[in-house]
Amino acid sequence: MSILKNIGELATVNPKSGEVEKISDAFLQWSGEDVVKIGLMDEIPNDTEVFDANGMLVTAGLVDAHTHPVFAGSRANEFYLRNSGVPYMEIAKKGGGIRASVRMLRESSDATIRTQVQKNLDGFIAHGTTTIEGKSGYGLSVNDEIRSLKILNEVAENHPLEVVPTFLGAHEVPDEYRENRNEYIRIVCEEMIPKVAEKELAEYCDVFCEEGVFSVEESRKIFQAAKENGLKIRFHAEEFVANGGAQLAAEVGAHSADHLMAIEDSGIEALKNGKVVPIALPGTTFFLGKDSFAPVQKMLKADLPVALATDFNPGSSFTQNLQLMMTIGCVQFGFSAEQALKSVTYNAAKSLKREDKIGCISAGFQADFVVWNVSNLDELPYLFGTNHAKQVFKKGKLI
Repeated sequence: MSILKNIGELATVNPKSGEVEKISDAFLQWSGEDVVKIGLMDEIPNDTEVFDANGMLVTAGLVDAHTHPVFAGSRANEFYLRNSGVPYMEIAKKGGGIRASVRMLRESSDATIRTQVQKNLDGFIAHGTTTIEGKSGYGLSVNDEIRSLKILNEVAENHPLEVVPTFLGAHEVPDEYRENRNEYIRIVCEEMIPKVAEKELAEYCDVFCEEGVFSVEESRKIFQAAKENGLKIRFHAEEFVANGGAQLAAEVGAHSADHLMAIEDSGIEALKNGKVVPIALPGTTFFLGKDSFAPVQKMLKADLPVALATDFNPGSSFTQNLQLMMTIGCVQFGFSAEQALKSVTYNAAKSLKREDKIGCISAGFQADFVVWNVSNLDELPYLFGTNHAKQVFKKGKLI
């Protein structure tokens, strides 16, 4: 048995009620990988291994449910192009954006990509994130998508960060198929997806359904192939245009629909009826210089379990800091500190169908938790722009 004592405030979602509860002057006890008990300091038991929170805040480890950690190289030049007034979609049409990252990954060795992935996973842990969903999507060929997922799985196998892999071969149409997109879609459906499933390299399949990328009908076809091969569904939907992506997410039984900056009321209703978790990515809106954030308040009024994620990627959101997403959530969406915490723990875990194991500090849950260098939950989003993670525990081990 192990104990973390002298917790100034322990803040966690109660998995039975779904509400955030805060306990002052607390201790946390765990055995092996799982939580055993939460209690008050005046009833603390004796244990052999004792850690001291020194009066600081403790929460569950953060869960980042939308990331792109497999890439090579930088797109810093595009950041400055956008800031000079060149729109993101114009950069993409001229061969930048995702296609630029594809060219860089294809030209990079396995060793180079592996080093970058290792660095990226380290960065999540350093910021208090203990579980991520991690996508491929910068290979866009059979060999390079398989290579990307293999490297991600190999690095994750020996890393404390828990990674839920997602196949995103339909991230963009690569350069060589710009004039024959139907052939590329055939390759995704008939070659990539079966191989990914056969090799058990991914749990989920995702599609970037957007004007100029993949249409609703093309996305439906890809998702059908994914489901036939046993992959679950996540979905880039309605980032720039309301195109029926939210309705398709509900139709195909997606576990999440992500971005949603352009979603309309009918789309919100579809997500509710389909029990799809909406994931807002406010860092992307901010980093692209947009002012149209996802209509999260409407989603909350519809009783949807909104999650926040970083969308960590080399082009449109180069951050691994979910603490910062909590701050943006408070500023742009009117979140309380409790809502912000729930969005990056329990709701994010729910989008991964793991809300019975991660995203909460409760008996029987994984002992994934963070000691923050702040005294209470209110301070975590309030003191922004700083990494407050002091100690990170994953499956009961101090990382």
